[in-house]
Amino acid sequence: MSFCKPGLALAALLALAACQSKPAAPPAAALGPVAALPAGALPAGTGCGPAIARTQAIVDSDVATGNLNAPVGKRFSADLANASNACAAGRDGEALHLLAAAKARFGYP
Repeated sequence: MSFCKPGLALAALLALAACQSKPAAPPAAALGPVAALPAGALPAGTGCGPAIARTQAIVDSDVATGNLNAPVGKRFSADLANASNACAAGRDGEALHLLAAAKARFGYP
């Protein structure tokens, strides 16, 4: 003898399946324009200076294409300027820490 009605079991199964499903990713066209930076546009080199300059170039490109709104780009650039100042003062570790914090704050890898 079953204590569960078949309709109830089906409803529970469907509810569980709905909780487990992942939302579909938006189509690429819905993400907005994507512009590739020209070859050689990113500063080369190692250390804090080129790393900060590369990130600033990407932020500038994202603002120009509309993938990042201007006020957010301005705040991001201010954080990058703080990192750049620390780098120029010879505090490489602090500069790289500030760069990583800024990238994390604004969702950049």
